Amino acid sequence: MANLLMYFASLTPATVSKTNNNIPQMTKTNLTAIPSKATTTVAAATTTNHKSQITQDLTLISTPSKHHRYIGKDYTTFPDEFYTSQAEKMSDMMCTLLKVGEDPLEGLMLVDAIQRIGIDYHFQNEIDAILEQEYVNFTNSSSREKNYQDLFHVSLTFRLLRQNGYYVPADVFDNFMGKEGKIKQKYRKDTRALMGLYEASQLSIEGEDALEEAGNFSSQLLNAMMRTSLNCNDARVVNNTLKHPYHKSLAKFTAKNFIRDYNGAYASKNALQELAKMDFYMSQSVHVKELVEISRWWKDLGLAKELKLARDQPLKWYAGLMAGLSDPRLSKQRIELTKPISLIHIIDDIFDLYGTLDELTFFTQAVNRWDFAATKQLPDYMKICFKALYDTTNEIGYNVYKDYGWNPVDSLQRAWSSLFDAFLVEAKWFASGHVPKTDEYLKNGIVSTGVHVVLVHLFFLLGEGTNKESANIVNDNTNIISSVASILRLWDDLGSGKDENQDGHDGSYITCYLEEHQGSSADVAREEVIKMITEAWRRLNKECLSLNPFSRTFTKASLNLARMVPLMYSYDENQGLPDLEDHIKSVLAL
Repeated sequence: MANLLMYFASLTPATVSKTNNNIPQMTKTNLTAIPSKATTTVAAATTTNHKSQITQDLTLISTPSKHHRYIGKDYTTFPDEFYTSQAEKMSDMMCTLLKVGEDPLEGLMLVDAIQRIGIDYHFQNEIDAILEQEYVNFTNSSSREKNYQDLFHVSLTFRLLRQNGYYVPADVFDNFMGKEGKIKQKYRKDTRALMGLYEASQLSIEGEDALEEAGNFSSQLLNAMMRTSLNCNDARVVNNTLKHPYHKSLAKFTAKNFIRDYNGAYASKNALQELAKMDFYMSQSVHVKELVEISRWWKDLGLAKELKLARDQPLKWYAGLMAGLSDPRLSKQRIELTKPISLIHIIDDIFDLYGTLDELTFFTQAVNRWDFAATKQLPDYMKICFKALYDTTNEIGYNVYKDYGWNPVDSLQRAWSSLFDAFLVEAKWFASGHVPKTDEYLKNGIVSTGVHVVLVHLFFLLGEGTNKESANIVNDNTNIISSVASILRLWDDLGSGKDENQDGHDGSYITCYLEEHQGSSADVAREEVIKMITEAWRRLNKECLSLNPFSRTFTKASLNLARMVPLMYSYDENQGLPDLEDHIKSVLAL
């Protein structure tokens, strides 16, 4: 129950790309789509007051900002020359992207660099044009035979195309494999090619065992090279690749290391660095403004006063969205999505720490009926929580209606009902001492992560369900949601860390496995869980390819939710998350 989704609120970062038609695109003539100086200004006094609150909430030590001279006391005001300079640099990069056809490999390396540092949303039209042409060339057998004889080139092309929703078959690697399915001898000392193959293997789907085996073998070779033949700098680059492959990592965490090691012919390291810095400062100003609004909403809601034992961490619950929805233009979506994430935490704590089984049953029935009259038998704190849930959900539904012409409140209520039902099942298991079968546990546990609630809200906040037919997409195509939820649930159950000091009644797949497989060991159970996480990633990879009915923004946000999971377990001896806290301090200039 103390869901890993609670960790989704706990801290994080990553990127988004192709936005849907309701969100402005950045094109050659649309440089003003970035937030203007007028829309990014917040009263200095208001922001300053919230800075200390933010810092205290994170339990971090606030230090004086040493950032860019454009970041003033309120973190939100930029002079005109900042916007002029940014527009010029973006225009230069767009021109550079238009020239890359002269050298396809260098062009792909530039696209990769732009995506890795999280500024791809500025150049999506240009990137799409490059990848579309690359897809045509790469899927033409005669063209591929003539132009794709280098393992690194093939690996990079394969990865970029699959990352961006193009299906290309894994047999493009057959020419580089020997008779036993191992990498041919002549490639086994090629560090760059091996890293590229390892990165590409992270996008394998069900049935592509050979690609996964090739990735594992390349990892073994690279580890051996680090120990025996690489200098310190090369070993560091290889180690970063093995620990943080791009497809399963958050770009905001890995961008600094990537930029330090970048060498490209078309775009200098300095040009990319300057664009990344400007994007960082613009995003920072937006995030501080959002936090002011979220803090005000949370304080006005009043749940923290009523539920002393429950978590009271609005900054942490918002922080994941700075990464999962990193495009500054998605400000409204980040603010609105923080609200259901916060309520998931509170409701989880009520089930874990407060309610009796009878009270929880009545609470669930009230949510299923979506009726205040059904709350009469509930204690006051549950009535207050139900009202907060009811009002917040209806408000989000109305705001979606104002923006897109469709009120999704029925879909949102059904999502909440399914979560309450799953929480109640777990509460009954705990109360009775029942240990379910692994399949039964995981089926319910996927729902109790809360992933479905979060992603259904996101679907409508992005304007993807604008009528009855399109609204059903998120209900009829649940594989992408269940794949993400499986990864979250299984990582949570590995038990690598505790969610701070919560003393709730957690279940565990490992506990169920050991009960079901008498005589087995915890190590065997953990190996089974790790294998299942790999299989869930394969399913998720498949769902993110061409036939996926969701927008690029929704798909990327779903991926980012899965990507942040391992980072949620980098606990220190004090049960802290220093890597994540350092990132938040950096983003918010604390």
